[in-house]
Amino acid sequence: MALSREQVAIRVAQELQDGYYVNLGIGIPTLVANYVPEGIEVMLQSENGLLGMGAYPSKEQVDADMINAGKETVTAATGAAIFNSADSFAMIRGGHVDLTVLGAFEVDQHGNIASWMIPKKLIKGMGGAMDLVAGAKNIIVTMTHASKHGDSKLLESCTLPLTGVNCVKKIVTDLAVLEVKDGAFHLLERAPGVSVDEIISKTAGKLLVDGDVPEMAL
Repeated sequence: MALSREQVAIRVAQELQDGYYVNLGIGIPTLVANYVPEGIEVMLQSENGLLGMGAYPSKEQVDADMINAGKETVTAATGAAIFNSADSFAMIRGGHVDLTVLGAFEVDQHGNIASWMIPKKLIKGMGGAMDLVAGAKNIIVTMTHASKHGDSKLLESCTLPLTGVNCVKKIVTDLAVLEVKDGAFHLLERAPGVSVDEIISKTAGKLLVDGDVPEMAL
């Protein structure tokens, strides 16, 4: 079966490494903060000016003044720093973010990402996405493999306005983990109970499958 939002976040959290500075985008990526593996320390950054973002607060911990870029209340980890958004974007543009995790409407087999605009629909705007995909050392996209209408979001070429070009390295969907390289999607893992054939049928771009594909360990 397809993964839940929480399960996608758990799988993405496995990509975190000790000492990483990580930016988490709005949506599924913010859930990653709840699943940082034991034994490692990472500093989670929110582009509105918080370095050291913790897990979501309990009712007793809620502080209306402590929010992330999506205006959700968050907690601050030990050693956190709070600063203005200009300094936050200087950190991003200076290449000091090791990994950014963000959602997308579409990703194509060349690593292009469309994540900020659907023509003729009211969208809040790009936010920090364009800076993040240009400045972060590594980029992971989280999204559903197909739209609610069944259309693939993993394409030969993006159809929507691009956020970044040739920048996406890895994708974690509700069906699979894929690597983007050499002009193709490479299937690394599949969700428990999901067949390779289903993933192939829901991937519009070039997909390469090499041997047996293991199930994700969640």
